[in-house]
Amino acid sequence: MVKVRFFAVLKKIVGKEEVVLDVEKGTTLEQLLGRLERELPPLKDILKEGRILISVNQEVVPKECLIQNGDEIAFLPPFAGGS
Repeated sequence: MVKVRFFAVLKKIVGKEEVVLDVEKGTTLEQLLGRLERELPPLKDILKEGRILISVNQEVVPKECLIQNGDEIAFLPPFAGGS
């Protein structure tokens, strides 16, 4: 099982703070994103924009990254600020 967490405004858009999913061995982050788009339709538009960061175990990784049981995937909104 993997835990997928949504932060800040993404939590409101998706309507959940987190979901827990079973994943098969050899599943890539890209495959998991496709599954999430189907199961959480509001996420599809957000992913198309490409403005969010997606991390696995607190590291930003390429979509080819293999997901393993126990991983935590986080969706982070774009950050802005500072002056």
